[in-house]
Amino acid sequence: MSAGTYTPKPGAAPLTRMIAAQAVFETKMLLRNGEQLLLTVIIPSLLLVLFSTVDVVDTGEGEAVDFLTPGVLALAVMSTAFTGQAIATGFERRYGVLKRLGASPIPRWALMAAKTLSVLVTEILQVVLLTAIAFALGWSPHGNPLSVVLLLVLGTAAFSGLGLLMAGTLKAEATLAAANLVFLLLLVGGGVIVPLDKFPDTVASVLALLPISALSDGLRDVLQHGAGMPWGNLGILALWAVLGLGAAARTFRWE
Repeated sequence: MSAGTYTPKPGAAPLTRMIAAQAVFETKMLLRNGEQLLLTVIIPSLLLVLFSTVDVVDTGEGEAVDFLTPGVLALAVMSTAFTGQAIATGFERRYGVLKRLGASPIPRWALMAAKTLSVLVTEILQVVLLTAIAFALGWSPHGNPLSVVLLLVLGTAAFSGLGLLMAGTLKAEATLAAANLVFLLLLVGGGVIVPLDKFPDTVASVLALLPISALSDGLRDVLQHGAGMPWGNLGILALWAVLGLGAAARTFRWE
């Protein structure tokens, strides 16, 4: 037996293992948070069931669930990637969690990657749950699944960038208030429940440029009307993703 056989080899774990471990931790924390579950699971599910079964909003021709499901899927993405992530990250920054993680072996970009993976895992669970509820309500989807995936991925990137931008520049309490306010405003004016054509033309034209409108309309065009690749909506989401992630990378404060 050679000398040093049992000598420890200190050093950081492989980068992929660090990202995976942090992503698992972030996902567990998110799913254990009651407020996050309310935003990410309960509210979208209740909205889908309520407005699909009760004739409250005029959703046009066809079954209400066919109009509502794409919008609620978009709302689920926004609630996780933007609202939930902004609030959680804002308070992590306030309590010094990010500062301590920044001093650990995991690079800061890898920490952001882990948070993004956590968001994606949560969204997969949301999509599965909401899809099951929608099918139980009589949903009949159409279109190319690849278009749906591209819309969801770009929507996640857009909302994630905006959420991190807010969490990295505002105080935690301000982030909490602002993120919830934006959530409520976009719920009403983002084409999720109320069709954009119910608004005045000028207002509708402006609202159509919002990421939630681009995501919900794109999903609706594909899943309800069987349209091809919604390039216009994808372009709007890509622009918001570039602007949001770029601004967050330049302005994010870790302390």
